[in-house]
Amino acid sequence: MAVKFASLWRSGGRGSHNLRCGMRINVAQQLKEAVGSVREYEVDEVGEGGLPVRGRVQLLRTNGSILVRGRLETAGRDECSRCLGEFEYPLALDIEEEYIITRDPTTGAPLDQPTEPGAFTVDENNEIDLGEAVRQYVLLAQPMKPICREDCAGLCPQCGRNLNCETCDCKQSSIDPAWAPLRKLLTGSRKRARKERG
Repeated sequence: MAVKFASLWRSGGRGSHNLRCGMRINVAQQLKEAVGSVREYEVDEVGEGGLPVRGRVQLLRTNGSILVRGRLETAGRDECSRCLGEFEYPLALDIEEEYIITRDPTTGAPLDQPTEPGAFTVDENNEIDLGEAVRQYVLLAQPMKPICREDCAGLCPQCGRNLNCETCDCKQSSIDPAWAPLRKLLTGSRKRARKERG
């Protein structure tokens, strides 16, 4: 998700903000606060594919990082594995990620870089980008075999028509021809077993 800037403003109680125009949060002031300081942000954005991302995140200042926790709601868009039609479905994401501080908040001097590959960091502008974390959580939440609805009839294996939209006159074979040689083996082994018994 390409985001250029974040515009933040107070929306009520102390430490509560709205996150607009991207999924970047400037944490410069929170980095100067004591360990344990907490701020909350409302997320109301458009994510990848034009799908909305909404919810609330909490940022906790720790000794060497900002810990982000929250619950976000979005939608997934996928192709049904039965009928191949595109459909959307709701996703709830429970986010918990640590953003490592890479510069000293008071002097700006560089700190040790995280050794873990792919670790999230507070960037040189003292901002955290939730976009990549949200993208990864969406990928993990997607079903392995997406189905548009439980009673999806799928495609006709003979003519390829979508059986949810129309019927066809194709004769449905009870056994896929590719499995016919295995059926012969099974039938042969049953006959031998009967001969041995009696």
